[in-house]
Amino acid sequence: MNKNIRWKLITIVAVLVIFAGVGVYPIVASQYGIKSPSWLIQKQLKLGLDLKGGVHLVLRVQTDDALRIQTEQEMERLREALRTRNIPVTSITMPSITQFRVEGVPTGQEAALRDASADALTNFDRSPGTNGTSTFTMKPNVQVALRIESVVQARQTIERRVNELGVAEPSIAQQGQDGDQILVQLPGVTDVEHAKEIIRSTGLLELKIVEAGPAATREELLQNGQIAEGMEILPGNADASGGSTVFYRVRKVAAVNGQDLRNARPSLDQNNLPAVSFTLSSDGARKFGTVTETNIGRLLAIILDGRVTSAPRIQSRITDNGQITGVTRDEVNDLALILKSGALPASLTYLEERTIGPSLGADSIRSGVEASVVGLVLIVAFMLIYYKLSGVNAIIALMFNLIILIGLMAYIGAVMTLPGIAGFVLTMGIGVDSNVLIFERIKEEIEAQHGVRAAINAGFSRVFLTLLDTHISALIAALFLIQFGTGPIRGFAYTLIIGLASNLFTSTFVSKTLFELALGRRQQHQQQVATLSI
Repeated sequence: MNKNIRWKLITIVAVLVIFAGVGVYPIVASQYGIKSPSWLIQKQLKLGLDLKGGVHLVLRVQTDDALRIQTEQEMERLREALRTRNIPVTSITMPSITQFRVEGVPTGQEAALRDASADALTNFDRSPGTNGTSTFTMKPNVQVALRIESVVQARQTIERRVNELGVAEPSIAQQGQDGDQILVQLPGVTDVEHAKEIIRSTGLLELKIVEAGPAATREELLQNGQIAEGMEILPGNADASGGSTVFYRVRKVAAVNGQDLRNARPSLDQNNLPAVSFTLSSDGARKFGTVTETNIGRLLAIILDGRVTSAPRIQSRITDNGQITGVTRDEVNDLALILKSGALPASLTYLEERTIGPSLGADSIRSGVEASVVGLVLIVAFMLIYYKLSGVNAIIALMFNLIILIGLMAYIGAVMTLPGIAGFVLTMGIGVDSNVLIFERIKEEIEAQHGVRAAINAGFSRVFLTLLDTHISALIAALFLIQFGTGPIRGFAYTLIIGLASNLFTSTFVSKTLFELALGRRQQHQQQVATLSI
């Protein structure tokens, strides 16, 4: 055997064994209950939502919430700055989600107001009015940026939460005409309500000093029948066991919030009851240390999504650690997951919810496999009838192509979807098309009275650029599908791209090596090769 052919065969066998072991063997092993190494099981080809079943959700991000929160925060910061500078005002109100108004600034204090509102003027335009009134309106470019940012942040937060849930290969993408919708597909999820609750929970953590309370009723904390400016009254539990509801009066501006959170984990409190311990970032620890040091002896409200979960008394300066109590064993893991993934920047509403049962997936798989088998049988019959013994060469190359395709998809963690099965069938068609181009060129060379070996070499070399051109064209189309498509469409595109790569290898390198091997064996047996069965 020619040394060059020997190395080509070794390469082909090595590639075949590797990808058959990575892609095909785990499928067979799981089907028949054969034990496999854990690292090999992890490489098993994963099924998408349309095959495995699961949950399909479409959510809308209420971007108005992001504008309202930004306006409220700037308004309260300015209120605090005016109070610190001893600048009296009549009132500070918020007439819309993008405006707040300061009324009753004393004459001669306009310059002090401008200095106090220097930070707010970064995102707001100030319009002076009569009688010491100033209106702050959010800049249009800031509004647009906040809406876009809130959707992106919501998508990233949902991705982190879904990943923490352990869902295999979820699909999360933005969509909608305004780009404010998020598509969430969770293959294999059966507890729909639990998944929805994890995704939808705001997860906003705030630490605030208690100004008054706890009180049995909200009315006890009112001043002259109203909530004092800059304050809010929040409900909470009377004790860690979830007793009757009590109320606390706290400042609207939080000393530390969820943005300062670095980590959260389930733990136990001093009474061995479930709790969630959290760790703050360096900046959050610095702020928390300053607040607790100046408020020793007062209550600290730990607030989650607008409810006081606990209000321990500050005994000493606290920096980077804290604990949330008053949660049940069932809630503690979910709460830690939600806090660790970050707070949602805006609320979510569900536009669409569909649950796909695994029976539909089984039917889809069965139909797809049947279509693939029928297509493969017809291809085999056509190649054997039309190209005779050379058709065997094309069939072997096609089988190698499918094995490499499955192995590559399993190795990179690609997800098989119903359109992905269509990608398999299309790959078979592309593989056959490549062999047809090569074989027809070989036939033309033989008809031109060229020798068999010369005809084979010319057939492969002169068709290669054509194959490269067609494969690159299909690759560009597949890349656009990945860029603009959603889960199943991307599954088709990934299958097509991998199929194109494996097909280029098998239709040129593998197929030509098989021809060379056949010619070499005939020459070894001193057979005259005048014709080729093609």
